[in-house]
Amino acid sequence: MAKEFKLTAERLEELKKELNYLKTVREKEVADQIKEARSFGDLSENSEYDEAKNEQGKLYSRIAEVENVLANYVIIEEDESNDTAHMGCTIVVKDIDTGDEESYQMVGSQEADPMNGRISEESLFGRALLGHREGEKISYEAPVGTIRYEILKISR
Repeated sequence: MAKEFKLTAERLEELKKELNYLKTVREKEVADQIKEARSFGDLSENSEYDEAKNEQGKLYSRIAEVENVLANYVIIEEDESNDTAHMGCTIVVKDIDTGDEESYQMVGSQEADPMNGRISEESLFGRALLGHREGEKISYEAPVGTIRYEILKISR
């Protein structure tokens, strides 16, 4: 069975637009680059042709990746309850050791961007948060040791 990709409705629309762009605009641009590079003559020593073919390979790889996600996605349903950490919610936590407070949105792995406060439910931190309530303390083992947080607030 193929892996399911958990997406928000917004991310699904972004991927559909990206796929459309890749298959229409970008594919034509790469085909034009190859056509132009061919006109330079001998293909065995034509670095422009090699680069255009590499770009075509990257393009088709990305198209296949996006198509795979779109063929196997599940929309993250908004949970009506705000009392436990779940997909789609925003969680404010306090690092018990440093006292630093941070806010994270729980998203699917395709949307994860930890530097911008978007964590995947598949990450160590995301798995540790799932199902816990405000006021609870959680901990998980990370490569740097045990990390401990207190959940301050959960919202949709």
